[in-house]
Amino acid sequence: MNTVAEQVASHLLQIKAIKLEPNHPFTWASGWKSPIYCDNRKTLSYPEVRTYIRDQFVNLIKTKYPQVELIAGVATGAIAQGALVAQELGLPFVYVRSAAKNHGLENLIEGEYKEGQKVVVVEDLISTGGSSLQAVEALRNAGCDVLGMVAIFTYGFQKAIDNFTNAHCVLDTLSDYNAMIDLAQKTGYVQESDVTKLKEWRLSPESYK
Repeated sequence: MNTVAEQVASHLLQIKAIKLEPNHPFTWASGWKSPIYCDNRKTLSYPEVRTYIRDQFVNLIKTKYPQVELIAGVATGAIAQGALVAQELGLPFVYVRSAAKNHGLENLIEGEYKEGQKVVVVEDLISTGGSSLQAVEALRNAGCDVLGMVAIFTYGFQKAIDNFTNAHCVLDTLSDYNAMIDLAQKTGYVQESDVTKLKEWRLSPESYK
């Protein structure tokens, strides 16, 4: 594998964190029909894979955000991965809930942080970007300076690109849908006839049958 994107895509396909079923689509919680199912929590069960992903996140953050002071994970999928990254970087860690607790201190952000701290947010998967950007908004509302977000994988929907642009949040991912499809095609993971379906879905996921 020549690139990080290819290597990550290879890992995700090998451990079946990504499943491709163009002829038997999955149904997402949103109701969308999808030829792909991605569960990056599975990476945590494979030491070699989770270490590789951690190290690539660390390299990316060191290169792009050397001024980072705090790592934040998005609950629940990126809590463990974010903590691994923070440990390797020797930085404090917090995680952001999807909604505030309805008891106790009613925290939305769990952990210690300071106003003005420079934060990089870790996420496992980007679909439309909605829930990921809610975490960014929560951190900003708490007074943190969000430098950007890093994620394992993105479907690359135009809606997500627009959402991150509108939120003025930089997004970097270790791998993406295009890299994964190219690799799946090269390795015979999917048939040539399926590639067209997979590419069409990414352009118009809400109308996929």
